[in-house]
Amino acid sequence: MRILVTGVKGQLGHDVMNELAKRGHVGVGVDVEEMDITDPAAVEKVITEAEVEAVIHCAAYTAVDAAEDNIEICRKVNAYGTENIAKVCQKLDQKMIYISTDYVFDGEGTRPWEPDDERHPLNVYGETKYEGELAVEKYVKKFYTVRIAWVFGVNGKNFIKTMLNLGKTHTDLNVVNDQVGSPTYTLDLAVLLVDMVETDKYGRYHATNEGLCTWYEFATEIFKQAGMDNVTTHPVSSDEFPAKAKRPHNSRMNRDKLEENGFNRLPTWQDALKRYLEVIEY
Repeated sequence: MRILVTGVKGQLGHDVMNELAKRGHVGVGVDVEEMDITDPAAVEKVITEAEVEAVIHCAAYTAVDAAEDNIEICRKVNAYGTENIAKVCQKLDQKMIYISTDYVFDGEGTRPWEPDDERHPLNVYGETKYEGELAVEKYVKKFYTVRIAWVFGVNGKNFIKTMLNLGKTHTDLNVVNDQVGSPTYTLDLAVLLVDMVETDKYGRYHATNEGLCTWYEFATEIFKQAGMDNVTTHPVSSDEFPAKAKRPHNSRMNRDKLEENGFNRLPTWQDALKRYLEVIEY
């Protein structure tokens, strides 16, 4: 298959391109220089000329706190940019994978979110990703919406790298312990996305690594696996880290639909972390 991948400079797009190549598919990778997704004419031209069967849309505005002050830019990329791609996929009868987020839910309660639960975003970033979901559902027949959370990959900034860097200069760290979710390793996710695009099992999915943790538990495991025994982590509440954008307390997501449709669940987050630490420099 020939597949266009947006956001190839990001953590996920980078890994998706590698996975496509590994399986003998042709990945056509674009970032903002090759295709400005906020420009409808550019999107139509690039996707049409690429002659692909599917688009895996990884590009997004993901600066969650900055989004609160940059609503229009965030919406332009996450909502209108996604809509531009969706319209072309509809016109050319292509498959489209849209990467979404746990932030489309309100983050309340303790029940794991189901793929078809009602969506009530709690911040600007979540709102614009939700608008992107609606655009995909409106225009694309052959769509897969894949919601992820707590993302980490080799190619970019993430919580693990932040913790490892802080651990070099601090022996005591306070980490939030009242937000629960599951990390997502882009390398594992890329395998699933290529598995998906090879099928016609369309719909909404949740795809994080197996297992649950709080950010505090995640941080503690990071230092343990990295052998940084000199760092002590302390659990604190979200109130001690006031952020511009509201964060969900409940990011538990039900992944049963993956198995029900014949896809493999992602490995545990602890296993993903172990493999990740083996390939990065810290």
